[in-house]
Amino acid sequence: MRLLVVEDDIKMAALLKRGLEREGYAVDVAASGGDALWAGREFPYDAVVLDAMIPGPDGFEVCRRLREAGRWMPVVMLTARDAVEDRVRGLDAGADDYLTKPFSFAELYARLRALLRRDTGERPVTLRAGDLRLDPAGRVVRRGSTEVVVSTREFSLLEFLLRRKGEVLSRSEILDHVWDFAYDGTSNVVDVYVRYLREKVDRPFDRRAIETVRGTGYRLRADGG
Repeated sequence: MRLLVVEDDIKMAALLKRGLEREGYAVDVAASGGDALWAGREFPYDAVVLDAMIPGPDGFEVCRRLREAGRWMPVVMLTARDAVEDRVRGLDAGADDYLTKPFSFAELYARLRALLRRDTGERPVTLRAGDLRLDPAGRVVRRGSTEVVVSTREFSLLEFLLRRKGEVLSRSEILDHVWDFAYDGTSNVVDVYVRYLREKVDRPFDRRAIETVRGTGYRLRADGG
């Protein structure tokens, strides 16, 4: 899952990026409202962590403009203020949730997980394809009754494939969601990580859930292989 963090305080931005990456997210950082609007319109983020008090336009205006542009990813607003008016202003601008600084990182992670699964039609608590299951909150992968140990990046890749099961996904689409825009390598990294996943969730169980679509990319079979 790919997140945009909008925070002008360098130390706070670094803390957020590091902490969220440890949770398995790909994270891009913007330090101003202008950069946030560009990134939010350009890339398909799964959620945005948005500081209210950033160099103009401020976080409230950024949220409002993103909604006007039809960008409906969940937005968690952060602010040092605790006035009711600011919370109301943020929610009226289109934010989905609100945290006042200082906040617990554990609470931020929990709120993001809740927002990302709010639409139960598209974001169920447990993602499934046949007997292949992934629990985003517990960060557990199972094939039948067997727990499968995967790396953080492998987990993110499998989560994206499961959320879009049955769809053919190009390498560039996968890169956009699973790697941040600081990644300057080639799409060959997708092939490498798909191979790693197959060695863990398919071959030991005599399954072929992750299919190669020649000339295009990959597809996770809806029946789990």
